[in-house]
Amino acid sequence: MAAQYAIEGTTAKGIAASVERGVTEGGLAPGDALPPVRRLADDLGVSPGTVATAYKELRQRGLIVTRGRGGTVVAEVPSVASRRPPRVPEGLTDLAGGHPDPAFLPVLRPPAAVTPVYGSHRAAPRLAALEEATRRWFERDGVPARHVTFAHGALDCIARLLSTELRPGDAVAVEDPGFHHLLDLVPALGLRTVPVTVDDEGLVPESLRTALRGGVRAVVCSPRGQCPTGAFFTRRRRDELVAVLREFPEVLVVEDDHNAEVGGAAAHTLAAAGLDRWAQVRTASKHLGIDLRWAGVACDAVTLARHDGRMLMTSGWVSHVLQEMVADLFGDAEVRALVAAGEAVYSERRAALIGALGAYRIRAVGASGLNVWVPVRDESAIVNGLRTHGWWVAAGARFRIAAPPAVRITTATLAPGDAPRLAADFAEVLGDGQATYGG
Repeated sequence: MAAQYAIEGTTAKGIAASVERGVTEGGLAPGDALPPVRRLADDLGVSPGTVATAYKELRQRGLIVTRGRGGTVVAEVPSVASRRPPRVPEGLTDLAGGHPDPAFLPVLRPPAAVTPVYGSHRAAPRLAALEEATRRWFERDGVPARHVTFAHGALDCIARLLSTELRPGDAVAVEDPGFHHLLDLVPALGLRTVPVTVDDEGLVPESLRTALRGGVRAVVCSPRGQCPTGAFFTRRRRDELVAVLREFPEVLVVEDDHNAEVGGAAAHTLAAAGLDRWAQVRTASKHLGIDLRWAGVACDAVTLARHDGRMLMTSGWVSHVLQEMVADLFGDAEVRALVAAGEAVYSERRAALIGALGAYRIRAVGASGLNVWVPVRDESAIVNGLRTHGWWVAAGARFRIAAPPAVRITTATLAPGDAPRLAADFAEVLGDGQATYGG
């Protein structure tokens, strides 16, 4: 525990609040050790049971973790704050953000006039035109679309699904490495993350089976354009995963198909396999604009009822003004052509960097999506080394739980002509690191 911070309180809630205050204000940093239960109980003059109850609440809320003989420590990503990427230093080429190229995003044009309405849209939350377009969007890839709804983005949808389905302390299987905001979200909801290994084809079936046998209540994954590795389900892998999931029909399976339009990979989705409990969420952020906080959701009837029931009690509906914008974009032939051109360019740029790195015998993966994942031994050395050459890439620590170290390079704006220079700089930095750290 940080020497300058003293935990206070005479009740479990008071002790938990004191620890949370320390984390929020910086008195307790990620990795700082908390006192053993009996020692803190003696210091505060309370029973060990009171301290144990406080620690249990903090664990369920994702603020602390217990590491066996390593004791209880502040979580590396405490749920009171999400990991934010470091600010891009002045003058560097930003290849760390994971964002699409603005050149392939349409200009957003809000409706020219918005007619006032009496009351609210709770009774009719979805515009009929956008609902029908959303059904066609899912049905195009074989996803059942009898039950569809809308949300304010993928994470908004996933948070609502998990919070209505699970209870604090329940376990969620997540990809490792995986989407860093999801890795933050799960503990923030008071849930436990269980890592599932990812290879070039996505979730590894045996790793998923192990997680399911361990009692996870939900699985969250991406069928293509997986962040950060670019993995995508082949038909064979999809069928293997479905066979595993059928052994656990009560588990909710949530697919985040955020790269549906620009992933550069075919759709072999779990959502099309007839599972009992499932949902697939697709957003407009990657192909229509990051400021469009809208997502379409297809799911089973029970999941729909739970999602919409919770939404009715909170935000109620997605703005109809926003829905009109999305519906217009979906129906615009020029926008569809622009998105298709972007998908082709993104594939070319990914392949260019993977090929350039391969020329130096540097293994990189990125079969779909906007990023390339490069395994390394020392993330900091690579990030800092490339910085001296004018490149800014993302350290892999934000994206992984138990997976080996790597760096993520967003190739969405990396021109193929620049890939050889980046690869040469990467090889130089890697060579320097091997000489420094003993190869």
